[in-house]
Amino acid sequence: MDARDTAQICDVIIENACIVDGTGATRFAGGVAVERDRIAAVGDISGWKADETIDAGGLVIAPGFIDCHTHDDRAVFATPDMAAKVSQGVTTVVAGNCGISLAPFTQGNGFPPPFPLLGDESDFRFADVAAYRAQFERTPAALNLALLTGHSSLRVAAMGDRLDEAASSADLDAMASSLRQALAEGAIGFSTGLGYPPARAAPQQEIVELARVLREFDGALYATHMRDEGDHVLDAVRETVETGREADVPVVISHHKCAGPKNYGRSRDTLSEIAKARKHQRLGLDVYPYTASSTVLLPEYIRESEDVLITGSAPHPEAAGRRLVDIVAEWGCTMDEAVERLYPAGAIYFQMDEEDLKRILSSPGAMVGSDGLPGQERPHPRLWGTFPRVLARYVREQKLFELENAVHRMSGLSAQTFGLQERGRIARGCYADLVLFDPETVEDAATFDVPAQPARGIEAVFVNGSIVWQSGKTTGARPGRFVHH
Repeated sequence: MDARDTAQICDVIIENACIVDGTGATRFAGGVAVERDRIAAVGDISGWKADETIDAGGLVIAPGFIDCHTHDDRAVFATPDMAAKVSQGVTTVVAGNCGISLAPFTQGNGFPPPFPLLGDESDFRFADVAAYRAQFERTPAALNLALLTGHSSLRVAAMGDRLDEAASSADLDAMASSLRQALAEGAIGFSTGLGYPPARAAPQQEIVELARVLREFDGALYATHMRDEGDHVLDAVRETVETGREADVPVVISHHKCAGPKNYGRSRDTLSEIAKARKHQRLGLDVYPYTASSTVLLPEYIRESEDVLITGSAPHPEAAGRRLVDIVAEWGCTMDEAVERLYPAGAIYFQMDEEDLKRILSSPGAMVGSDGLPGQERPHPRLWGTFPRVLARYVREQKLFELENAVHRMSGLSAQTFGLQERGRIARGCYADLVLFDPETVEDAATFDVPAQPARGIEAVFVNGSIVWQSGKTTGARPGRFVHH
């Protein structure tokens, strides 16, 4: 009998690969068999045959990267091919970060910064997560999406124009009810943006009370853009730790940094505080591999920065890509007047130290998240370059950590932290979210001058068993799913 007559049948075989499985374990040679949306076999696949066979030629196959800090809530509808992400090997995004989520949101109660970062108020048309989820399932994107519920979105709905005060007990009840409903409808957690205007007046106890709702749902977590990332960053870390401990919920510190030249080197202190807390509670963090941040244009962020680039301005689109100091000089006005004239606007702030970045990136529990802002005229290059930049700059060139460690921080660790079941690993039965790349040539091509450029060295990307990126372009497939616990 011919051996092929007894072979097991699958849809796709990727053979002759170097497998980095997302767990942090040592790489090994072998192949991966894919049947429909799942991984059917890993390693020795000699007993399998398929309609399509891809010879990896010794390239690395890894779990699709999980971008655990995004603002892709609207992008999955506006640009469903999600080229900025799948071109990097990203197969799942976690949206709804920094306290602003497209759902649930009540229109007409206000639209303060940083909400314009996600789109116009008309884009915030989902009164609940069920409506958002239904829209995604009707018109799926090329990748998977998991959604956090934003505290600021809840605050606007409950408090309207009273955002400069603490929530009343009635406000808290309304927010808790909305959060509970969102989690029941598929949100995976709760996020805050305590450094932004809509949430600055929220006392710690307000966050604790809302975070306690998470305990009613298995796997739900709390992700926070802390109250301060500059001069009071250590106080903010302590508040975050206390909030998680008091609410008894897992916490993720978003885009951890020490902003402003006065604070360079302080990651030693913040990471020491985080390490202490991790001995007693569930605490993680995410970080992007750049020393410049990006968010809404606000005067307080300018004062912490060495330089500022405008990423986009609604009233002055011609300002995109220009330095703020040059605009101020041209207009002959003060910095604050320029900000007022440019708003609503986004900016890139050069305000971090490379040594702090490397210390944070390689610290225990640190995951990779892009914090990319889609839809801007001249976005931060992290939108297109985050994951290949880690592989090129910090693995291949600087040897900050091994490839297996980096892939774990970009896949398995994120899946485990955010409760994304059967994703982030190459193992039999897991979803076939996969990236095939050349470890010798993979690198980010996006720059501050030309940010919207796909990375080099990413050969193919699979989402739920379908190829979404191949030969340097999207395939048109839209197999993404709304991921929930």
